[in-house]
Amino acid sequence: MSRRMRETEETDKQTRIAIVSEDKCKPKRCRQECKKSCPVVRMGKLCIEVAPTSKIASLSEELCIGCGICVKKCPFDAIMIINVPSNLEKQTTHRYSKNSFKLHRLPIPRPGEVLGLVGQNGIGKSTALKILAGKQKPNLGRYNDPPDWTEILAYFRGSELQNYFTKILEDNLKALIKPQYVDQIPRAVKGGNMQNVGFVSHKDREIQALSGGELQRFAIAMVCIQKGDIFMLDEPSSYLDVKQRLNAALTIRSLIHPDKFIIVVEHDLSVLDYLSDFICCLYGVPGCYGVVTMPFSVREGINIFLDGFVPTENMRFRTESLSFKLGW
Repeated sequence: MSRRMRETEETDKQTRIAIVSEDKCKPKRCRQECKKSCPVVRMGKLCIEVAPTSKIASLSEELCIGCGICVKKCPFDAIMIINVPSNLEKQTTHRYSKNSFKLHRLPIPRPGEVLGLVGQNGIGKSTALKILAGKQKPNLGRYNDPPDWTEILAYFRGSELQNYFTKILEDNLKALIKPQYVDQIPRAVKGGNMQNVGFVSHKDREIQALSGGELQRFAIAMVCIQKGDIFMLDEPSSYLDVKQRLNAALTIRSLIHPDKFIIVVEHDLSVLDYLSDFICCLYGVPGCYGVVTMPFSVREGINIFLDGFVPTENMRFRTESLSFKLGW
């Protein structure tokens, strides 16, 4: 086989992700147009299966040719077929189930520095935080046959994540995430950084009486005053004004210690610039798949996110760059 033919074959062989929405797909309320119109099914192959007891249709990503007919024929708009770079197939970190969201790679936190994560909603930032906190075991894409931790550590062999997960398993690292149920936090822990985030005047009020901004500052303070090794804050600047965002950023950066990891998810690029020491960008298709880039410096990472192009991967994830023009 000639070199040109091999290159053509490799180009044609693309990796595809088939997403079927559990909320939209209703095979008992349609004529199963996706299955009847699929050219692969007409050839006798089980590319799309809808069993009598199935709640949703099942698509085979290996057999799919990416024609997109099923996407157009579905009356409920429940199917999405997405082409992804073929080199990502071996870099799958986690997948919840068949025809569901897939996360590729993981951010790499460093002790003594603040790692910032930036990317649109539904791209896998919260999933990455759960995995790095030890609350979600990565299955490397094998949702039917999840690997054990020995295999997972072997997968990350040679990277900083191998030592990181080893410490997580040995209970040498305690992860703290900005609390979701703040009403369950005992009043006895109030103090410490409460003054730094401007919250001392509210310390005697009931949780239910706090506004959105007050709840945000309370949640940040609850994370910062506890003893831990990994501090994770998801959008700490939400509901806060400019002054409160600066105070919250100073409070978070006061946690920096040579033995502590700090990870922040932030959409406000100015706060991200002020808060982070290095940045990982996340790109992909919301609700379908997400890809984590390698760590970049703050300036380079923000520029990559704005440009929509990752030079180290030669990957353009947005057709147009984001630009901010000042009017005079």
